[in-house]
Amino acid sequence: MNHLDWPFFEERHRELAGELDAWASASVRDEHGGDVDATCRKLVKMLGQGGWLRHAVDGSGKIDTRAICLIRETLARHNGLADFAFAMQGLGSGAISLQGTAAQQERYLPRVARGEAIAAFALSEPQAGSDVAAMQCAARVEGDFAILDGEKTWISNGGIADFYVVFCRTGEAPGARGISAFIVDAGTPGLEIAERIEVIAPHPLARLKFSGCKVPLAQRIGAAGEGFKVAMRTLDVFRTSVAAAALGFARRAMEEALERARTRRMFNQTLADFQLTQAKLAQMATTIDSAALLVYRAAWQRDEGRNVTREAAMAKMAATEGAQQVIDAAVQMFGGLGVVSGVAVERLYREIRALRIYEGATEVQQLIIARELLKGEK
Repeated sequence: MNHLDWPFFEERHRELAGELDAWASASVRDEHGGDVDATCRKLVKMLGQGGWLRHAVDGSGKIDTRAICLIRETLARHNGLADFAFAMQGLGSGAISLQGTAAQQERYLPRVARGEAIAAFALSEPQAGSDVAAMQCAARVEGDFAILDGEKTWISNGGIADFYVVFCRTGEAPGARGISAFIVDAGTPGLEIAERIEVIAPHPLARLKFSGCKVPLAQRIGAAGEGFKVAMRTLDVFRTSVAAAALGFARRAMEEALERARTRRMFNQTLADFQLTQAKLAQMATTIDSAALLVYRAAWQRDEGRNVTREAAMAKMAATEGAQQVIDAAVQMFGGLGVVSGVAVERLYREIRALRIYEGATEVQQLIIARELLKGEK
C-alpha cells in the first residue's frame, strides 16, 4: 500500500482504500465457480449495502476517478467478480451520471448505488467493436417513441441487468455523428437475450437482439446524434479504471509469487535463493510500479479537469500488458501447480486476458496514443 503515499492522492483516498481493503478481507470471499449470475447479484447487493457503489454513481457528473481506480484495484486484488460487479454498475450507469436528465438520474441512479438495480452498457456489435462508428443497430422515431432494431454482443451483465444503456444509429449525420443513446429496461417487448456467452473467466455476458423494441424518447440520453460523445465520455472515465483492475490482479499475483518463492524448497534451498527468481521478482515489481504511476497520473489529471485521452490509453496499455507479464511469471514460479484449476494464479491468468481486449484493445490504445502525439504537444 506504499503507493498511497504518492502525491496523486488526498487523505480521503487513503482512508477509502484502507476501509475497503478491510471490508473486502472480511466480506468478499475468494470463491469462484457455481452460479455466476447469482454470485454477481449477491456481490452487487453487498457492494451497495457497503456504500461502495456510490463512488461509481454520481448524478453531478463529477465522478472521482482516483476513487474508482483505488476501489477497482483493491477489489480485483481480492476477487475478480467483485471488481466486475462494481465496474459494471459504474460503466452501465455512467452515461446517465454524466449526461442523463434529472428525471433519468432520479429513476435509475439511487437504485444502482444501493445495489437494487443492475446496469449494463450496450455498445459493441458483431461487426462493430473497436470501430464504434460502424454500428448497425438502428432506431427510428415514431411519434414519442424510438423503435430499435439490431443486435449488440459481448454485453457484460447481459441476462441479469435491470436496464441497458443502448447505443443505436439514428442517422442525424454519417458515421459517429449519427448515433444516439437510449435507456432500455429489461423486459421491454422486442428486447431478447439471444445468447449467453461463455468465456474463460466466467461472468454474465450476452448477445442482445432488438426487434421493433419500442422505447419512449424520454429515455434518450442527451440530444439526438450525441450518443458517440456520451459513449466516449463514459469510456474516458472507466478506461483508466480497467488499468487499475489490471494493477490489482498484478499485485495479487506478486503476493502469491513472493509467498511461493519464500516457501517452495528445491535443491536444498528456497526458490527465492535462486538469482533467476530474484531477477524475475525485480522485473515484476518494476512493471507494477511503472503501471501504477501511469494509472494514477491519468486518474489525477482527469480529476483535475484535464483531457486524458492519451494518458488513459497509455495507462490501459501498460497496466494490462504488464499485468499479463507479471501473472505469467507467477504461474511459472508455481510450476505444475500454477495451471491447476482454482489456484489463485491460474484464476488470475484467465481473468487478466480479457482486459487486454475490452474497452479498447491494446492495438487501439497504440493508435490513440500515436494520434494524440501527431496532433502536437498539449
